[in-house]
Amino acid sequence: MTTNRRLPSRALASTALGLAFAFAGTFSAAAQGTLNLYNWGEYINPEVLKAFEAETGIKVNLDTYGSNEEMLAKVQAGGTTYDIVFPSVHMQDIMAKLDLLEKTDINTYEGFKNIEPTFLRAKSDPKGEYCMPYAWGSVGIVYNREVLGKDVTGWKDLLATVSAKNLKFTLLDDMREVLGVGLILNGKSVNSTDAADLKLAADTMIAMKPHVAAFTYDARPMVQAGDVAAGHFFVGAMVDVFGAPEKLGYVIPEEGATMYQENICVLKSAPNKDNARRFLEFYTKPEIVALNIAQQTNGTANAPARSLTPDNIKNSKEINPPAEVMAKLQIFEDLGADLRKVDRVWTQVKTAQ
Repeated sequence: MTTNRRLPSRALASTALGLAFAFAGTFSAAAQGTLNLYNWGEYINPEVLKAFEAETGIKVNLDTYGSNEEMLAKVQAGGTTYDIVFPSVHMQDIMAKLDLLEKTDINTYEGFKNIEPTFLRAKSDPKGEYCMPYAWGSVGIVYNREVLGKDVTGWKDLLATVSAKNLKFTLLDDMREVLGVGLILNGKSVNSTDAADLKLAADTMIAMKPHVAAFTYDARPMVQAGDVAAGHFFVGAMVDVFGAPEKLGYVIPEEGATMYQENICVLKSAPNKDNARRFLEFYTKPEIVALNIAQQTNGTANAPARSLTPDNIKNSKEINPPAEVMAKLQIFEDLGADLRKVDRVWTQVKTAQ
């Protein structure tokens, strides 16, 4: 995944703030020191950090990045004082191979029982001995119902509609996400590096290009304004749907989709390991996770937290998909050197006229 998972919503932020006030009375400072987080941009509710500071007395410093690759490069370069990072699952596996992650044994903490085992997706950490699931979501289609004149059910439905009405949509400017759509539409794994599979995916996406307005991460304002009919985007776009439910929609394509998941990991080079472990323990609390979700509109592996979220999030099949939809979601894996094959095909897609 690249770029911010979502942008802030004043309406949901106020809900989150209300939750923060509800919990604030239970916090009391009991420790000191600092904790340095390195997270995706706008991917944690500031009220969560305030609550942690109030409970522990630990000062939190937050720095942000826009991609897994940016984070990895900075960590590998050294000279930083980061304690905690939030890698996607496949990046956690890469970092594990590079021996960059601290074993925390967070799975032995009593609050870890709140984590659904199905979200322990990292191949390098199947028991949760190193990292803990943070947030997850689907990558689907956000659309303007007024422009399309209907709801859409998936990619084939969207393509038929925009073709008939001479409309445009956007795709993410993300190699694996875009080719992932092509692979899914051809019944292939999003982690395939087979040359024939990649050619099918590329041909499928190139065929869409007459209807593609742009490869961009800025789809949300374009869809809201009606400048495009729809956009390939993360489930965080539900924040817009909640704000204008009659106008906007979000769908997990019926053909299937990709999903993302980030985990909370402590770096082996962390200068504040005890405080980092304290934060992982803190983030097992359902009320704290619910406080975060109220602003973020992502899914969570913390099962008890879901019942504490606002009703529009708790009851959303887009944020909390049923089992039959979950079965159609695929998550990216580390491709190693084969990533170069995907990169070559991506160049063909981007440059095709």
